[in-house]
Amino acid sequence: MFNWQELVDNRNRFFWVLHISGWVGFALVHYLGSLLHDLRDLFTWVTVLSAYAGAIFSFPLRYVYRYVWKMPPWKIAICVIVSSYVAGVLWQVVKNITYWEIYKHGWRPDFILYYTQSSLWSFYIMLSWSGLYFGIKYYQMLQAEKQNVLSANNMANQAQLKMLRYQLNPHFLFNTLNAISTLILIRENTTANAMVTRLSDFLRYSLDMDPMKKVTLKQEIKALELYLDIEKVRFEQRLKLQFEIQRSCQDALVPSLLFQPLVENAIKYAIAAKEEGGTISLKVSRFANDLLIELADDGPGAEIHNGELSREKGVGLVNTRERLATLYGKDYSFVISDNVPSGVKINIRIPFEHEQEHE
Repeated sequence: MFNWQELVDNRNRFFWVLHISGWVGFALVHYLGSLLHDLRDLFTWVTVLSAYAGAIFSFPLRYVYRYVWKMPPWKIAICVIVSSYVAGVLWQVVKNITYWEIYKHGWRPDFILYYTQSSLWSFYIMLSWSGLYFGIKYYQMLQAEKQNVLSANNMANQAQLKMLRYQLNPHFLFNTLNAISTLILIRENTTANAMVTRLSDFLRYSLDMDPMKKVTLKQEIKALELYLDIEKVRFEQRLKLQFEIQRSCQDALVPSLLFQPLVENAIKYAIAAKEEGGTISLKVSRFANDLLIELADDGPGAEIHNGELSREKGVGLVNTRERLATLYGKDYSFVISDNVPSGVKINIRIPFEHEQEHE
């Protein structure tokens, strides 16, 4: 299958394709013009030879322009005009000789300047060729520069994502180890040992995941369940969970470890804050081309100012918002609101990306 982008990227091949195509087009236009004057028999040869000569004399201009490419603009302009004029005059001499040879059976003029008659038209053609050459050259430069900028932005985004992602593990690890330390102090060794085992499983999973790649929703739910297994050891029956996941969303792509900091935030400020504990609910559905995520708790709630929780002191929610902004630009929403009758609700909207489409 023909790959146009590969042709454009190969500058030498791209030049020859355009160069030959341009002069073939020149010959074709002149041949069609000859049909109006019924000059097909002889004029065909004149046209072919003229186009061939034009291709020969314009080709060296490429190397001249390469040589002057980095000169000041005014020098380049002078070089283009002079080079195009010289190439145009030489081309016109060949065209005149060809015309006299075919139409006048080898006739030659007495005055040498007749060899260069009508050179102005040939000069215009060569000047047009030069203009196209520089135009395409600058276009290729702009495309290359655009690609470099995209690559640089992509590398910057990757670095930022890694930084944001790696903030989560120390944050979560500190909280969990602090809880394990507390269990050991109160001699709940069996419970502490269970938490260490579950912590090991969760960290192994998180370290195996590439922070630069999105994962399917079912993988993210699996990671969330590993995390919740740790928290269930602490809270036992005080922590209740409700999951409502549409079947069609199982293979949707989401940022890895998206839910963990949000659930951790809810546990810290909602479940732990109430003696009887509480419920965390997670709903995921699809609407048109969007994936809708709702995570809510029935805790005591909190004041919300300009879309931010007054209780938020750590990196969880801020980190998640920044990761979404880095991954999706403006094509996402992250809204924090009251969960009637009590608690806090977080709604996230991101583009629905299927695993197969992403590949």
